[in-house]
Amino acid sequence: MQRVDSKKPLQEESVKYAQQHLANERTYLAWMRTAVSIIGVGFLTTSLHFTIKLSTNPYINRLAIFLGIFACMIGFVIAIMSTVEYSRKRKYIQAGRFIPSNHSIIFVSIIICFLIFFIFMYLSLLLLM
Repeated sequence: MQRVDSKKPLQEESVKYAQQHLANERTYLAWMRTAVSIIGVGFLTTSLHFTIKLSTNPYINRLAIFLGIFACMIGFVIAIMSTVEYSRKRKYIQAGRFIPSNHSIIFVSIIICFLIFFIFMYLSLLLLM
């Protein structure tokens, strides 16, 4: 006769539970890296603009400053949203539920599209001057 180990299903369940929490943490860290990268793009754009002195046009200078500030704001918003989403998903994992985060994905996609648009405008204006 084979002996049935009653602890095995419990161990498999706890491993799956731990994997879900670890995946949530990896996702959180990926969002934080994204936030830091976007802030870096803002600083890089602004600092290169004024270091290299690409333009003396005050409108382009203001656009470069706006681009840097806007990128920092986007990075800040993404960092806050990722922390909120991490906490929310942690509660859902503990409750055994899954609710996808469609609204935050769409919101982040829209604000990144705005950032790309402003970078495009900045580069276009530099080329035209």
